[in-house]
Amino acid sequence: MLNFELYNPTNLVFGKGQIEKLSVLVPFGSKILLAYGGGSIFKNGIYVQVKTALSGFEIVEFGGIEPNPHFETLMKAVAVIKEQNIDFILAVGGGSVIDGVKFLSAAVHYDGDPIEILQKRILFKDVSKVVPFGSVLTLPATGSEMNSGAVVTIAATQEKLTLGGSALFPKFSICDPSVIASLPKRQLQNGVVDAYTHVLEQYLTYPHDGYLQDRIAESILQTLIQVGPNVVENPTDYALASNFMWSCTMALNGLIQKGVPSDWATHMIGHELTALYGIDHARTLAIIGPNLYRVMFETKKGKLAQYGKRIFNLTGTEDEIALEAINKTVEFFHTMGMQTKLSECAKDFEKTADFIVNRFEERGWIAMGEKQNITLEKVKSIVEMSY
Repeated sequence: MLNFELYNPTNLVFGKGQIEKLSVLVPFGSKILLAYGGGSIFKNGIYVQVKTALSGFEIVEFGGIEPNPHFETLMKAVAVIKEQNIDFILAVGGGSVIDGVKFLSAAVHYDGDPIEILQKRILFKDVSKVVPFGSVLTLPATGSEMNSGAVVTIAATQEKLTLGGSALFPKFSICDPSVIASLPKRQLQNGVVDAYTHVLEQYLTYPHDGYLQDRIAESILQTLIQVGPNVVENPTDYALASNFMWSCTMALNGLIQKGVPSDWATHMIGHELTALYGIDHARTLAIIGPNLYRVMFETKKGKLAQYGKRIFNLTGTEDEIALEAINKTVEFFHTMGMQTKLSECAKDFEKTADFIVNRFEERGWIAMGEKQNITLEKVKSIVEMSY
């Protein structure tokens, strides 16, 4: 097992009726920026619950944070925070809103042009230099409610870039599974596949000595397979909703990645498809992931075979099991309503591989994956196979 440090200071408050605890979770006397997305919180009653819980606090609202939050929009919120002397930010939404708030937290006191936070992948480790924030999760998927990473889109250049650091964990996150009852099927489908692929990024590498991490990862995958299709059809079922939400959090709260190798190339390539074509994040992962496993088959087949045996109960030779495990993954994605070819989701895609390779080369991203053996040539093959 590799050396590791596990640090996660987020106070996760899980269950029905927990939004009412906001009044004691937010520091007394705070002036709050209430950040949200497209306005669904007004339709599902969450806005009223939040405002009721925070009666007595001074609140400034900022709405309109996009799915895949835009740098340009977030900079408007940074200006509001500075003008209004905000000292606490509350994200009410899914991963995009929480990611956007992480950027706000970092950008307000950043000494320099905030676009550098994304372009230079700056890590924030000093909590005294960020604005504290918490979250009320409304859409399980990304795990952003219990981690310190975020992804932000620069619309002007069609780039989707990351930020993070130990100072960017939420102070608290309220996770009430009952809030998913009003979500559209597409968002629920996306959430299941996003969480599933988060686990695969940390699991489908090569056999190692992190036995417990493997078993935890496999249990999350099995739970998502068990509840995923059903929660889409029955989001009011609390058993399904709670296991779905907790699985999404556990998939990316740092636990299963400690002491083991991880990949993340599927996400790096997938982010480009979202930036170029506006394809839902989870759907880009369903397009790219299986083809990455095919192109990198020789270096991943040991772990693919373990995955096939333990998750899908497959039998045969190592190569047979590993190949069929990829097919079973695609089947599951189809069951979850995913399309797994770029041609099904975008037009004029023929030059996509060359564009992504050139962009990665400009950024110096020339070796990716758990063994740093996903070269630009491999990236091109992965994307072309995904057409």
